[in-house]
Amino acid sequence: MTTEEMLRLSGTHLAPYMQVATVLIGKTREGGGNMFRHQLDTMTILIDYNYIESVLLKAAIVHDVIEDVPDFNHNTLLSIDYESPQVYELVLEVSRKPAETKPEFLTRIRERGSHNAKILKVADRISNMISLGFVNKSEFVKRYTEETVNYIYPIAAEVDKAMLSELKMLVGSRRKCVGRG
Repeated sequence: MTTEEMLRLSGTHLAPYMQVATVLIGKTREGGGNMFRHQLDTMTILIDYNYIESVLLKAAIVHDVIEDVPDFNHNTLLSIDYESPQVYELVLEVSRKPAETKPEFLTRIRERGSHNAKILKVADRISNMISLGFVNKSEFVKRYTEETVNYIYPIAAEVDKAMLSELKMLVGSRRKCVGRG
C-alpha cells in the first residue's frame, strides 16, 4: 500500500458503521458464523483487492442491514457522517427489493448497477463462496455455484479480472466438493 493510500484510509472512520452492523450478530449463516462477520469479511476482501474508497468500504460493512433487518431504522444509517447518504444509496443498490426474484436482482445489478455496486456485489459473493465450503447441503451448494457462474461471473468480468479469477477458483473447489468437478 502506498503512503498516499494509507493517508486516504487514515481519514476513514469505519467504527460507527461497524456499530450499526452489530444488529446482524444474531443472524446466523448457512455455513456457520453470523452476518456481522460476513460484513467485515466483505470489507476485507475489498481491501485485499486494493479498493479503499471510503463510501465503498462503509457500504460493505452494512450492506446486508437493510435487507436482513426488516425493522431497521434507515435514519440511523443516514445520520452517521457526511458520506452516509452515499453509503445508504449504495446499500439500497445492492439490496434485493421485496418483489424481486434473485435472478431479477442480480440482472439489475449487472445491467444497471453503478461500478461500486458491482464491485461490492462481487466482493460479497467471494465472501459467500468461501463460506459455502462449510455448507453440507449439496443441492444448495450446486444452485449457489451455478448462480455465481451465470450472474456474478459477467459482473466480475466487467469490473475486476482478478476477482473473477478468485471466483472461478472457488467455483471449481465447490464443484469438486459436490461431485461436479
